[in-house]
Amino acid sequence: MPKAIWNGTVLAESDNTIVVEGNHYFPADAIKKEYFQESNTHSTCPWKGVASYYSIEVDGQTNKDAAWYYPSAKERAKNFEGYVAFWKGVKVEA
Repeated sequence: MPKAIWNGTVLAESDNTIVVEGNHYFPADAIKKEYFQESNTHSTCPWKGVASYYSIEVDGQTNKDAAWYYPSAKERAKNFEGYVAFWKGVKVEA
């Protein structure tokens, strides 16, 4: 089962991830919300749409904008709208 781990803590795990461009996108209900803080950061992908970010906080340490998702994905990305992906040192073990 794929797991997202940072700072020794499992942030998300699910058998229903979707792999896009080498990133595992986890269903929103698979993340452990207590570690996630909404961020004001946004970026735009030409085919996915506007991404929103979460900062991750574990044991008093913060990993700014280490997770992202598409709250209103474009048509070609609708199948993983709302799913969460990781970077910035968050390790995904599949």
